[in-house]
Amino acid sequence: MQIVPVDDTNREASYRVLATAFADDPVMRWLISDPARDVAMFRFLDRTAHGAPDSTDLMLDAERPVGAAYWDPPGFKAEQSWRAIPMALRLFRTRVRRGVIIEEAFGAHRPRQPHWYLSTIGSIERGRGIGTGLLHHRLDTLDGPAYLESSKRENIPLYERFGFEVTGVIQLPNGPQVWPMFRAAQ
Repeated sequence: MQIVPVDDTNREASYRVLATAFADDPVMRWLISDPARDVAMFRFLDRTAHGAPDSTDLMLDAERPVGAAYWDPPGFKAEQSWRAIPMALRLFRTRVRRGVIIEEAFGAHRPRQPHWYLSTIGSIERGRGIGTGLLHHRLDTLDGPAYLESSKRENIPLYERFGFEVTGVIQLPNGPQVWPMFRAAQ
């Protein structure tokens, strides 16, 4: 297996990998009820919120995309555009308010100090070390603290093995719980 940067030649493949990985994700299903829109969701996030250059990784197994991770470096702010509004309305439909709730709830728990933010990580196959490989790839070279939100309790032990600690619980209204996690600079 090898890890390559996400670029224009493989960006859509990264969206498909993440859509597969998040098909049963409780936050994804709370936000978007129709799994057919998951690829569009990751495209939207990449274009409007994340997708920092040189901070997105795609894992390949014999040229087949099997995992992806999107990191935001300290201080990264995505370029906001009015063009994102129609895209958000088409994507979220009647659940636009839930997108705002998520952003506000997650934002309230994010560290104020500069940090790397793991916005998304996923693999199409569990138990093959894909997520572990993607985490090692970035965390072994980071020059500062890191932060993430785990939308599944069963993923917490994986992140703890890399030095992340749960810092609280986010309860989405009539929805799932999410666990913010912080890793001090190593």
